[in-house]
Amino acid sequence: MTRKLLYISCCLALVFALGCAAGPSMSEDVDDYDGKVAGFWRGLWHGLISPVTFVISFFAGGVHFYEVHNNGNWYNFGYLLGLLVLFGGSLCKKCRK
Repeated sequence: MTRKLLYISCCLALVFALGCAAGPSMSEDVDDYDGKVAGFWRGLWHGLISPVTFVISFFAGGVHFYEVHNNGNWYNFGYLLGLLVLFGGSLCKKCRK
């Protein structure tokens, strides 16, 4: 009985996780109000400053920490790289001990 319950719970968790996956961006490769599309370098910058812009976004309505008008995978790679540089840098020091 418990194995069956575990199996059902895992299936429900998987369905829930897949339901929360992000869908396609309708603003990808579409210019913003200034006629710009964010690329790798802007994604890297947004990843680096994301903690600050996340806090500011609570108080200012026009501040967002992710640019939806981006060029797709290169922006996402830059954003992820910026986050890794910011938050992943201290992980190597813990591994060396």
